[in-house]
Amino acid sequence: MDTAATGLTFRDATDADVDALVALIESAYRGDASRAGWTTEADILEGQRTDPEGVRAVIKSPDSRLLTVERAGSVVACCQLEHRGDHAYFGMFAVSPALQGGGLGKVIIGEAERAAREAWGVAAMRMTVISVRNDLIAWYERRGYRRTGEMTPFPYGDERFGVPQRDDLQFELLVKPLA
Repeated sequence: MDTAATGLTFRDATDADVDALVALIESAYRGDASRAGWTTEADILEGQRTDPEGVRAVIKSPDSRLLTVERAGSVVACCQLEHRGDHAYFGMFAVSPALQGGGLGKVIIGEAERAAREAWGVAAMRMTVISVRNDLIAWYERRGYRRTGEMTPFPYGDERFGVPQRDDLQFELLVKPLA
């Protein structure tokens, strides 16, 4: 068994998890704490990555799951799965910065793909990644995702998504068949 998977528990988030999940997501992407891991966006975005309302909306949506990952009773990772017809959307992915680089992300994305296939019978997983995050995109490509070149604009001016530190941010759609 993959040692990264040892002792992990996967479950759907509840309202009681909101504060812990917001703290986890913020720690993985924003501020100096995020620099302990490799997924930081601290050099391209300041401000918040999410907020309690955003996390609660995913938990409450009938077409979404916020998969929460625990080890020894502590929340160590999470990801959003949303059923969108013939595919699932993968988002809000965060792994505790102290645990990044040890294979935990691979285990979680594999479980997310399995769960989406099993629950919804979807043929593909889709996600959007900030296009300048080449290291992160390469990580997803090693897991079978492909770049589509399909871009959507970054929501400049909406601080719920952060305060951009550069003017060339956009999201690229990545897709992986789940057959």
